[in-house]
Amino acid sequence: MDRITEFLREHRITEVECTVPDTTGIARGKIIPRSKFEAGENMRLPQAVLVQTVTGEYPEDATAPTDPDMICVPDPDTIRLVPWAVDPTAQVIHDCVHFDGSPVEISPRYVLRRILSLYKEKGWKPVIAPELEFYLVDMNKDPDLPLQPPVGRTGRPEIGRQAYSIEAVNEFDPLFEDIYEYCDLQELEVDTLIHEVGAAQMEINFLHGDALDLADRVFMFKRTVREAALRHNMYATFMAKPMEHEPGSAMHMHQSIVDEKTGKNIFTGEDGKETPLFRNYIAGLQAYMPSMMPIFAPFVNSYRRLSRFTAAPINVQWGIDNRTVGIRVPSSSPAARRVENRVAGVDCNPYLAMAATLACGYLGMTEGLIPTEPLTTDGYDLPYELPRNLEEAMTRMQVCEPIADVLGRPFVNAYLQTKELEYETFFRVISSWERRHLLLHV
Repeated sequence: MDRITEFLREHRITEVECTVPDTTGIARGKIIPRSKFEAGENMRLPQAVLVQTVTGEYPEDATAPTDPDMICVPDPDTIRLVPWAVDPTAQVIHDCVHFDGSPVEISPRYVLRRILSLYKEKGWKPVIAPELEFYLVDMNKDPDLPLQPPVGRTGRPEIGRQAYSIEAVNEFDPLFEDIYEYCDLQELEVDTLIHEVGAAQMEINFLHGDALDLADRVFMFKRTVREAALRHNMYATFMAKPMEHEPGSAMHMHQSIVDEKTGKNIFTGEDGKETPLFRNYIAGLQAYMPSMMPIFAPFVNSYRRLSRFTAAPINVQWGIDNRTVGIRVPSSSPAARRVENRVAGVDCNPYLAMAATLACGYLGMTEGLIPTEPLTTDGYDLPYELPRNLEEAMTRMQVCEPIADVLGRPFVNAYLQTKELEYETFFRVISSWERRHLLLHV
């Protein structure tokens, strides 16, 4: 706590936002006066908060029937400023434990820690570099109306697709200046900004590093971008497929594994060539990613992104520098040999998406799985290998015992109950498509 105390004093903090990421990736918690926070009283929250659906409901059996509390313990490594707050405010992410000090197994942060501990037992350390795509859209106060691109400095909304256009990014320079300033103040260490394929679709890349630290930073970054956009009278959305005629948004994850003792990439041998573990890791992604789809594509909207010829994968083929498949191996030096997961949508929980990706690779390496040959042609010409909807994805995850073993069966059951309730809530909604085409024609 010394680091936290020093931070509060240095920045003359008056309030502390105490947060925990729930399974959806939403920040839950309390805003506490500094004096009470420094008194050392542990924050308590109901365990059910972790499995609250995106619509605000709770599955009945995801936690104990008595609706117990949990203790939220601040992680000193996560304390940062809240740049947009009026008064000096800090934010700190908390871990969730029971009253006996044992971890709450359904906590997303614990799930990632659990997977990292499996790697540590093998003497391995994952290195992650996420890339986040998102859209800027005009303020939309009526959810029944389609989203529209915002107006930039020219006074006109973007109507064409301007991939990698510098001028298209410059349209929103004041916003991005604020985003970078906010990120600097929070030490989020974001790297490259580019314009993606869609109208007013952007991508920001993070520098590679420790998986838990990167998940924390992505968690904070999403909130940062949304807050900055609101101050410029627009929305930033991390929906996987926010607009009908535009491509979806992904969270691509580059992964490599280093030996903790030597610091060397275990995907590359002394001769500079790929190791058997490299192929095993890819095979694990191929074997288990389809059963991890409720994490990589957690909402009904997520599956709209995963369609043919829309810059999103439909299978778990792999290839070298091939962007048409779900698993891409970028061209690199031997020391930087890595694998890119292109399946996950940006709407995923970053803790769970990183845990799921690393879990697939871990199973591939420990089970000695063998991948297919790398694909050198267009992956969109091949059949679908990923679930086409959330219902199918949930069924596959429920029956996959190796996944339950590594992620923890209590977490898998609670998570799927949350997704089932969200799916049932969605299924009660009658869409405009149904009224348009079925009302008078069937």
